[in-house]
Amino acid sequence: MSELTKVNCPGCGKVVVWNEASPYRPFCSKRCQLIDLGEWAAEEKRIPSSGDLSESDDWSEEDLR
Repeated sequence: MSELTKVNCPGCGKVVVWNEASPYRPFCSKRCQLIDLGEWAAEEKRIPSSGDLSESDDWSEEDLR
């Protein structure tokens, strides 16, 4: 018998079993999932990068490759 994988919800910290019965995994609920999405959409969260490009920086075709 395999052991169940459990993770903490990134939103509230509640323990979530990682399987098909948990449709919002790694979140515990649709609410926590939507709160997280809203934080990303509002740019409260971001993936760290080595350089910080502002919207005013000129981009060339070479930069996009």
